[in-house]
Amino acid sequence: MPKKIHRLSKNASEIKKEVLKQMLILSTSGLGLVAALAWNAFIQELVSQYIKPLMGEASGIISLLVYAVVVTLLAVVVTYNLSKLIKKG
Repeated sequence: MPKKIHRLSKNASEIKKEVLKQMLILSTSGLGLVAALAWNAFIQELVSQYIKPLMGEASGIISLLVYAVVVTLLAVVVTYNLSKLIKKG
């Protein structure tokens, strides 16, 4: 019987670690989403205030293109730097 109790205790400990790991992943993902939405709002405002006045009010598609390029460049730079950190790690 003590062997079974030890095994159950070990399984409970592993489950607890897995739950904590999943909670960390979910909270990190949630905070990442909030950060992405904040950057999204910032970039949209930047394009609205600085690109649209330069191109005129009919610059809807150009503003969207500039926005898409900025977001893509930001994603590439962040992904590249995180990949380098992980390789060093």
